[in-house]
Amino acid sequence: MSSTTKAKRDRISPWTVYIVHCADGSLYTGIAKDVARRVEEHNSNNLLAANYARARRPVVLVYKELAATRSAALKREHQIKQMSRREKETLVLGRIEDIRDRLNRKRGDPYLR
Repeated sequence: MSSTTKAKRDRISPWTVYIVHCADGSLYTGIAKDVARRVEEHNSNNLLAANYARARRPVVLVYKELAATRSAALKREHQIKQMSRREKETLVLGRIEDIRDRLNRKRGDPYLR
């Protein structure tokens, strides 16, 4: 595959770093191009699920972050894996609050201006 084709493909479907909450309360971090499919694999497919997630089903997606390239996604995944649990929870909660704020701004909530 040529580098031009590969670069075009990466722009079309960027990599995503994701965190899932496992049934035992732990957090698992990974990367994928199709996060919904990957979470489904963690929950149902013994051959494709990560060993860690397979033993802690069901898992629920709680965070995702786009990355431009696979390399960038791997670097961010490593950064997140080095975080403490508290830092990861803050990351997840911060994303939820950011999304809620953006939705409220779109709805014209006067308290957020």
